[in-house]
Amino acid sequence: MSEHTDRAVEEQPFVWPTVRKVAPGAPWRWIALGLADMKAAPGASLFYGTVFALMGAAIDFFVGVAALELALVTGFLLVGPFLAIGLYDVSRHRTRGKTVVFSHTLVAWQGNAPAIGFYALILALLLAVWIRVSVVVVALFFTGDLPGEGGVLAQLAATPEGWVFMAAYVAAGSGFALLVFGTSAVSVPMLLDRYSMDTLTAMITSFKALRANFPTMLVWGASIVVLVGVGIATWYVGLIVTVPLVAHGSWHAYRDCVEPVAPAS
Repeated sequence: MSEHTDRAVEEQPFVWPTVRKVAPGAPWRWIALGLADMKAAPGASLFYGTVFALMGAAIDFFVGVAALELALVTGFLLVGPFLAIGLYDVSRHRTRGKTVVFSHTLVAWQGNAPAIGFYALILALLLAVWIRVSVVVVALFFTGDLPGEGGVLAQLAATPEGWVFMAAYVAAGSGFALLVFGTSAVSVPMLLDRYSMDTLTAMITSFKALRANFPTMLVWGASIVVLVGVGIATWYVGLIVTVPLVAHGSWHAYRDCVEPVAPAS
């Protein structure tokens, strides 16, 4: 199918996307398919993974306030869906049986720039709110900054007050994480895949996919948190592999959860 034909299919009159039920074990298949995409396009995949790892390392190196660093690192999960567009494009080309062109992945967002740009603005606002909430939660438990020597988590886990703080922080973060996951689980790949798709429709469809497959999508969300967490815990080096794996898997989650656009007759 040519690029011209692809665009013709994607620019059909609007039809509300149909959400499908997926098998409970689908997340493991998405990870396997993501790994296959990485193996098929290692250069592009590892490039984006390296960019994510460098971003994490830059936060660690340049941000001197531990509370702000914690907010930015955890906020990493909030903006990740938008930053992974190039990786979705790799999987999109693979799904369509096309050759992956690295330069195309860098500008893949241009196909639906208004909608993708609007979603990026929403994520930026959510990140700004999360940073403020994160700093406030820290201020409620500490008179100064977070302990920074010997590892923040190790010091927090050594005291009852630290456990209470971590419970409060996770509770606050979980609300933001569920909101972002609900609106982005399939929306960003859909905005990339369908040039006529608007932001709000994609977000609503993503919520519908989450509701229709709630246990399965919770497993998928937990898998994302674990994989990204492992990447961060390895001084961000692990993100070189785990971020592409999550992004490619997210593309296949979208393909499974939403009926494809029917070809024009």
